Amino acid sequence: MTVHLEVAEGVGTLRLDRPPMNALDVATQDRLKELAEEATRRDDVRAVVVYGGEKVFAAGADIKEMQAMDHAAMVARARDLQDSFSAVARIPKPVVAAVTGYALGGGCELALCADYRIAGDNAKLGQPEILLGVIPGAGGTQRLSRLIGPSRAKDLIFTGRMVKADEALSLGLVDRVVPAADVYTEAHAWAAKLAQGPAIALRAAKESIDAGLETDLETGLAIERNWFAGLFATEDREIGMRSFVKEGPGRAKFL
Repeated sequence: MTVHLEVAEGVGTLRLDRPPMNALDVATQDRLKELAEEATRRDDVRAVVVYGGEKVFAAGADIKEMQAMDHAAMVARARDLQDSFSAVARIPKPVVAAVTGYALGGGCELALCADYRIAGDNAKLGQPEILLGVIPGAGGTQRLSRLIGPSRAKDLIFTGRMVKADEALSLGLVDRVVPAADVYTEAHAWAAKLAQGPAIALRAAKESIDAGLETDLETGLAIERNWFAGLFATEDREIGMRSFVKEGPGRAKFL
């Protein structure tokens, strides 16, 4: 299998495993969707790390496979391509991308599906599809512009240039840069901490932010209001507030 789901301490690691460069062919895309949906369903997965290994995150699509596809074939495939990445973005739990080495094309688009991105100091990210005569097709034109703004996204997409970790950090394309050898450890620690948090409240926060960004402010406030009120029916709310009153902030142990 070219993608694995490994679970430990409440953290599910979606590990790409298609050496040497983790090229995202159709089979890998379909497997990624299958395992992202499994991570969504599993109660023992409370946070997720997306990881490509010590040397490379994912260098993009399988260009040889894509070259053989004509217009009709890509019309038939394009939605499935996007759906495989969106399955990661829709995981209703905290998701962190642990980026080492190249994260280009589909690899960059996969990192964009995470809530948070930790990159190694050897990371290089970009959307080079324009150099192939096409555009990003797995969400890059949409997620990148929402993350770093349209003009910065256009610069990267129009030119197809790669950015190193320090520039990616300054652009807001990644959130932290650490030594390459520490990327997975740091990402797992981020996920493990959140795995101990209130699962329904974390889901509420994620869905409120993501859905709110897609609509106007008043609708976004309504989404927030409904989630906020609904959390008062949860055991996590009872645990959190009871602990705060008795012991002070930050000491609650959620189920």
